[in-house]
Amino acid sequence: MKRSLLLVGVAAALMAAWSVGRVQGQKEQAKKVIFVSAEGANFTAMGTGGVSSAAIWGDANKGAHATFTKFDPGQDNGMHTHTNDVWIVGIKGAYLYKDDAGEKRVGPGDFLRVPGGHKHWSGGDAKEGALFYEESSGKFDLIPAK
Repeated sequence: MKRSLLLVGVAAALMAAWSVGRVQGQKEQAKKVIFVSAEGANFTAMGTGGVSSAAIWGDANKGAHATFTKFDPGQDNGMHTHTNDVWIVGIKGAYLYKDDAGEKRVGPGDFLRVPGGHKHWSGGDAKEGALFYEESSGKFDLIPAK
């Protein structure tokens, strides 16, 4: 009984912490209507070749944010983790994902949540690459797996 209560308490604390981070990240945008077209977005190259992004809200280098992100055809990001959870919705092409549980092809209209600290591989479809909406509760990082 005590163990069950402890598990419920830990789960509630984690959910509360996640909610606070998410709310803080969106606080500045709370009273604004935001419209950004992926076709008209201003994409800039990220640190690694083959990846570019366009900010929708927030700042991926500082905290909670949302971006349109592109992977070039055949993009290979290797095995890695992120500190924060990442939510992805496919728009065009396919975001390719692999972990110990198998492979997923995140195409237009598909959703994927990658928990912070979860080791995975990601890349872009060999022919079309990928265009996707990406949102996170904290700043973006990519930590290569050892």
